[in-house]
Amino acid sequence: MDFDHSEKVERLRSQIGDFMRFHVEPANREWHHEVASGRYPVPLIERLKSRAFMEGLWNIFLPGLKEDEPGQRLTNLEYAPLAEIMGRVHWASEVFNCSAPDSGNMELLHLFATPSQRSQWLAPLLIGEIRSCFAMSEPDTASSDARNIRTTIQRDGDSYVINGRKWFITGARHPNCRVAIVMGVTGEHPSHSSFDQHSMVLVPMDTPGLKIVRSIPIMHYSSPEGHCELLFRNVRVPVSNLIGEEGNGFRLAQERLGPGRVHHCMRTIGQCELALELMCERSLERQTFGRRIADFANVQDWIAETRLEVDQARLLVLKAAHKMDREGNAAARVDVSAIKIVAARLQTRVIDRAMQVFGAMGLTPDTPLSYLWTWGRALRFLDGPDEVHLRVVSRAELAKAKANSGKSAPYFVPPIGFEAG
Repeated sequence: MDFDHSEKVERLRSQIGDFMRFHVEPANREWHHEVASGRYPVPLIERLKSRAFMEGLWNIFLPGLKEDEPGQRLTNLEYAPLAEIMGRVHWASEVFNCSAPDSGNMELLHLFATPSQRSQWLAPLLIGEIRSCFAMSEPDTASSDARNIRTTIQRDGDSYVINGRKWFITGARHPNCRVAIVMGVTGEHPSHSSFDQHSMVLVPMDTPGLKIVRSIPIMHYSSPEGHCELLFRNVRVPVSNLIGEEGNGFRLAQERLGPGRVHHCMRTIGQCELALELMCERSLERQTFGRRIADFANVQDWIAETRLEVDQARLLVLKAAHKMDREGNAAARVDVSAIKIVAARLQTRVIDRAMQVFGAMGLTPDTPLSYLWTWGRALRFLDGPDEVHLRVVSRAELAKAKANSGKSAPYFVPPIGFEAG
């Protein structure tokens, strides 16, 4: 694995770094003021999107773009350092048309959409004309086991009729959100043990029977684009809105979630780097008991530990991205689970240290730390809770142990004088 960035990636790092420094970061105060005033979407986003599109800083996450589709066609490994830069401002990814859940939805449609679906939904997503959401989690089931999903997608002639309830659906309240990708049961006799009864369909947000019940605050933070509860009551869509084939919803979900999980982790690295920078600056300028905070040994330990942990996590992100590029999303499943656990835990740990250095200010909106801490805590549930990913990693280790059963026997050395039997 080569740790040096290519000339193209170095150029893009410089371009995106400059774009963030001269356009995004100076607009951060305006973004927060507009959102606090209830004005959303924020007009400055569209201005910045137009500028990013003109500069070619667009759809950077999607490697399989066709020649007539706008974007940079980077691999996951090439995208990682760029996503890290974008992650420093939590709303910046939308400026480059790289924000979730659109990025995952575009990837899914790019792989499996019909020509008609590409024209109607993928094309406007690729140019940033519309937004989208992904409706999978449900309030009445443990959605970490997707076999529990009970929203029904039943065939009725030339239509599918959808009934069910979804929640924590990111982006559903955005005024430009035009379509939801909905996962539900298409089999007539749902079975918990079945992996081939779920399917995905495209549901326009203005379809009769689809209702946004509420936007759910995350740790008391209300996202302007919403983490919504959706109700589907006899929602009818054409059969042509099916993505792929009936019963392949699990496979589609894995194709979509793999890169998305790694993208979250890439942005987390950037947010942890920002927290480390803020922690160091604050420790050098703040004094207590006649000394700079930076002079206290425990604070120096926090800074050093943070540098070590962020660098370790970055290497694990790059490893997962590299494997996805070389062997495919399915082959990198364990690596993706590993970094998903590490990155979420890292973010809350690093930002907790930074908040301690800042004192009470770290709990307020005067710094981004309190928001980034809540987002890090939410990451331990997003795209699967820690426990599910730990299970994936442990199963892989146990499978290796079973395959190598007995090979470690030479390392068990009996004590001197011990005789078996």
